[in-house]
Amino acid sequence: MPFYESVFIARQDVSPAQVDGLTESFEKVITDMGGSVPKKESWGLRTLAYKIKKNRKGYYVLMNIDAPPAAINEMERQMRINEDVIRVFTTRVEALEEGPSAMLRNKDRGDERGGRRGGRDDRRPRDDRRPRDGGRDDRRPRDHRMPPAEVKNGGGAEKAEGGDA
Repeated sequence: MPFYESVFIARQDVSPAQVDGLTESFEKVITDMGGSVPKKESWGLRTLAYKIKKNRKGYYVLMNIDAPPAAINEMERQMRINEDVIRVFTTRVEALEEGPSAMLRNKDRGDERGGRRGGRDDRRPRDDRRPRDGGRDDRRPRDHRMPPAEVKNGGGAEKAEGGDA
């Protein structure tokens, strides 16, 4: 049987227990049609890159599936009918990935390093930071206009008169 990876996103309004229930119901569809789901991963509530059906966040779930194409079609049909599922992506793969997915590996690595930004104690004191204007003390204000050429050259007309005297 072919291998598939399927990711679905559930609405942010549902509880994590309901997301687990959705995952179990989709797994049951696969197993009833002669397939198996060797691995399920819940990636948790994550921010979406853009709004989908008025949702800014969603619960992501990955399922590795070993099933016939008919089972995949039926699972996707039921996912699209369910109003709690806002997006589905299923792709055929050559082999199922062993161990945790890249999403879970990155999540674990971020926890070990204390996150990207660090805590409040890691911040520098206020007076060590750059000035609020971005350190641009040497620039003229934006509304400053260049002086006319005569004034810039030291009064070009006056200089000519001073040379004759």
